[in-house]
Amino acid sequence: MEKSAVEKMQANKDVEGLIRALKYEKESIQCHVAGALGNIGDKRAVEPLVEALKYEDEYHQPSYVQFWAAEALGKIKDARAVEPLISALKDGPGILRGKSAEALGKIKDARAVEPLISALKDGGGGVRRTSAEALGKIGDKRAIEPLIESLKDENEHVRSSAAEAIGNIRK
Repeated sequence: MEKSAVEKMQANKDVEGLIRALKYEKESIQCHVAGALGNIGDKRAVEPLVEALKYEDEYHQPSYVQFWAAEALGKIKDARAVEPLISALKDGPGILRGKSAEALGKIKDARAVEPLISALKDGGGGVRRTSAEALGKIGDKRAIEPLIESLKDENEHVRSSAAEAIGNIRK
């Protein structure tokens, strides 16, 4: 399978074909397929994308398939993805944790507030920054005090995102 085949399926909105292609052995194609499913936004893709969040390569290493699956789930905005994204936020590698926080912010489900608050305190700067942004999008007042604490973060991007999130919540 080639990237052009994935693009054709996306243009034709062939969700079932793309779901089958998500199991294709080549990781780069799986990434393109996940992206295409997110762009189409069809809720039939939620469960297969949730499965893709668990993807590991032949050496049992996390991969970009997970990243693109989280990205797609954020675009689809289905509540069924919240718990798997929370798990990825807690236990995934840094790049997946940040993308999961971003997706949770797009879904705007209150179940994500406490895990995102926890992520403000642990993880790299990117995870803390995207968690602050997500909390601002969700708009739950429980996040105000933890975001105020994040104004003291050593990372200027985290501080900036926390300030913006506080402003969004107080609107």
